[in-house]
Amino acid sequence: MTIKIYNTLTRKKETFETLEPGKVRLYVCGPTVYSNAHVGHAMSAMVFDIIRRYLEYRGYEVRYLLNFTDVDDKIIARAKQSNQDPFELAETYIHEYEQNLADLNIKPATFNPRATQEISQIIAMISGLIEKGYAYPIDGDVYFRVEKDKDYGRLSGRKLDDMQAGSRIAVDDRKEDPMDFALWKAARPGEPQWESPWGAGRPGWHIECSAMNLHHHGEQIDIHGGGNDLIFPHHENEIAQTESLTGKPFARYWVHNGMLQLHGEKMSKSTGNLITIEEFLTKYSGDTLRYTVLNSSYRSPLTFTEEVLQQSQKALERLQSAFKPASPTAGGVSPADLETLEKQTGATFDHFIASMDDDFNSAGALGGMFDLVRVINQTRSLGATQTQLEPAQRKLRELTDVLGLELLATSSTSNADPFIQLLIDLRNQMRADKQWAYSDMIRDKIKDIGVILEDSKDGTTWHWG
Repeated sequence: MTIKIYNTLTRKKETFETLEPGKVRLYVCGPTVYSNAHVGHAMSAMVFDIIRRYLEYRGYEVRYLLNFTDVDDKIIARAKQSNQDPFELAETYIHEYEQNLADLNIKPATFNPRATQEISQIIAMISGLIEKGYAYPIDGDVYFRVEKDKDYGRLSGRKLDDMQAGSRIAVDDRKEDPMDFALWKAARPGEPQWESPWGAGRPGWHIECSAMNLHHHGEQIDIHGGGNDLIFPHHENEIAQTESLTGKPFARYWVHNGMLQLHGEKMSKSTGNLITIEEFLTKYSGDTLRYTVLNSSYRSPLTFTEEVLQQSQKALERLQSAFKPASPTAGGVSPADLETLEKQTGATFDHFIASMDDDFNSAGALGGMFDLVRVINQTRSLGATQTQLEPAQRKLRELTDVLGLELLATSSTSNADPFIQLLIDLRNQMRADKQWAYSDMIRDKIKDIGVILEDSKDGTTWHWG
């Protein structure tokens, strides 16, 4: 089977073919580390964690780079406000973000390049662009000549003339064109700076990622990812810089996730419309956020509400129910029942692969997994032994692992188990006493809180529905 991936550059799904057989060069734009990371950052990190995990499951060796922008106007401004060294400030938030990712079961990147550690590569790249006529120095700054790149705007679908007409870029009479963007910024008093052929200064934002890719991946990569808010100008400018220097297509596939929306607006540090990862994890598990991301298209906006999160928790409990062991007194099911379970296991696996191959359609993949959950639970209620359930449960665990779900029992679920069992015992006694109205009332009330009862010859079992 062939993986199809949506390419923002061509605006269509394309067959996934790597530059080097069996290997994937993946680069994702990471955070600017000037404040606590929020769940919008977590969503993007999870999207590419899921993509990475699936590619590895399909046999690819993935070299995954996630950068940190650790020198930037926002970092400098925040450091001044808090009377801190900007490098120490950035280091604090880098460590915090790495812990956030670990808490969310997001696999560490192969490497995390940092802007401050790539200065020599950045200077070399800017020098190359100047030599080729794509950039020009002026008063210690260096700008990229946008008009010289004839394909500029093809990622975002914007035309340069339209961008110039509607530009709100601050006027700088020194620039040859208002759309020209900074590759190097001349030093200002009290700010981090490095020596360069054009004087002391620091890199512009866009050049960092291009230089990091050239240094650690080479002139071409397979997948470049990030939020869709980076399409313009950041990724557009990356293409312009890199391809102007190398003369080669930069990334084969441009992959962008939709934004997480809180109160109908994009989650953002600058507006204060956010929930930090640490705040989220005080109330919900990492699986809850991951399931919410998995249950939608990664390219679409994702609405963040209490109702959505509660629905995700219930769905996780239903997934967890499939891993309940068989009854110790189970006598086994018939060959026909066992064949039904085996067929569903195979069908779920096939559906999982077909869905994920179709541009990482995780929501579709989950649908097939719940079909297997249903059959596992039905087979258990018919009296299956643990040996009979084991192959299906093992395959389901394999697939949930691919998606990065840990499926750890929550404290609320484990605390509720004895009380649910007590109600079931009471219901069984009422059934024995032929008090059908009361026994049905207990069943219905339990169902209202998400517990499904299954009566069989071996007794009553239950699971979260």
